[in-house]
Amino acid sequence: MSLGLSPATAATPVTGAVIGLPNFADLVDSVGPAVVNIRTTERLKQGKGAAGLGDDDVQELLRRFFGGAIPPGAVPNGRSPRRQAPSDEPVQRGVGSGFILSADGYVMTNAHVVDGADEVFVTLTDKREFKAKVLGADASTDVAVLKIEGEKLPFLQMGDSDKIRAGEWVIAIGSPFNLENTVTAGIISAKSRDTGEYLALIQSDVAVNPGNSGGPLINMRGEVIGINSQIATLSGGYNGISFAVPINEAMRVSEQLKKNGKVTRGRIGVQIGEVSKEVAESLGLKNAQGAEVALVEPGGPADKAGVKAGDIILKFNGTTVNKSSDLPRLVGDSPLGVKGSVTVWRKGAELTLPVTVVELDADKGGKTAKGKGAKPAPEVAKANALGLKVIDLNAEQKKELGVDGGVLVDSVEGVAASAQLEEGDVLLQLNNTEIKSAKQFNEMVAKLDPKKASVVLVRRDDATRFISLRPSAK
Repeated sequence: MSLGLSPATAATPVTGAVIGLPNFADLVDSVGPAVVNIRTTERLKQGKGAAGLGDDDVQELLRRFFGGAIPPGAVPNGRSPRRQAPSDEPVQRGVGSGFILSADGYVMTNAHVVDGADEVFVTLTDKREFKAKVLGADASTDVAVLKIEGEKLPFLQMGDSDKIRAGEWVIAIGSPFNLENTVTAGIISAKSRDTGEYLALIQSDVAVNPGNSGGPLINMRGEVIGINSQIATLSGGYNGISFAVPINEAMRVSEQLKKNGKVTRGRIGVQIGEVSKEVAESLGLKNAQGAEVALVEPGGPADKAGVKAGDIILKFNGTTVNKSSDLPRLVGDSPLGVKGSVTVWRKGAELTLPVTVVELDADKGGKTAKGKGAKPAPEVAKANALGLKVIDLNAEQKKELGVDGGVLVDSVEGVAASAQLEEGDVLLQLNNTEIKSAKQFNEMVAKLDPKKASVVLVRRDDATRFISLRPSAK
């Protein structure tokens, strides 16, 4: 009896979409021979420990790799503890990484890898070892250039770090914990991460550990786009965040190091801070950007140009200053002795001033006068809506401070106390208006809208800054 069954058919397996993940093997074969291991030694000096490390060395390693503290069992920069050696014998100081820039033997690494070393040795993947000469090192960018005597050496091509994109695949090759030619991979997490260093760094999730320092961060075209330099960590080991010096800046630095053995940078003589959203709104700025001038060095380039404490620097030589850390980089890369311009926001309007950049650490002026030693003027009786009781500055105080107006804070309470204003502070501006006297200041405060924040420009000791306040309701 037929049951009407159809012939059996083979079942079709269910498969997901095939995702093409990169294979780095050919890339590593191509670029690996140009990545080197760097070993340094140092003759033991009085006051240094068994690993040849002084207090300054240890603190630098802690800062760069361990967030200020070494966890139990962790060894900074892949260094192993060593017994005390006689002072006339070299001891191994550390191990790092680097890469060859040209066939004739120029090598790039981090400045902190070779800092303080008496001897530096470069080892290639084919086990050839060379004694290297340090041509120069720049601590601000953490870049160093070495020279080894060799011919037809393998070398890497440089990429363009200005054109990188977050999400790109990258690899790192180096010697973490002295494990030579270790390859790790990941993506670029952020293009320009401000970590408080001189440069904004490339952030990635490529595994980087002590010993990777100075090794290349390489894109999928086999080009170097950064020098692995730091990690962010709470544990003492890799926690998923690493940082690299952008190769464009590293190459600019390397040219000066090869030519002069050092890097010359410019300065204009200002101390600066970030511009908060509250300060920007109160001063009439559309966005919280620029650099707030806290102090102008007397007799320095900015002082001669007419820049004043309380100015917001918006542009330098026509380039926008988005955040305060942009300014020292723009100024530092400018030609010395050439007249440029700085655009500032003052009293609700832009003002462009000519300024001449001078060499960093040259032409330094003295400190600004504090202006607190003279006899006070008569006291104003009542605290205003900002919680401030102020008195007029006398002629001697104004001369000492180098100001035409301003008032001295005699006491603080309420709003002002919450904002951490202090007795002895000098108030120079309220919003975009200069303060001429205690009477004028109190009259302006009385007219403030309690629904809106205002800012006062405060001089404390040698520094000046804006502080945001909201007056108490009447």
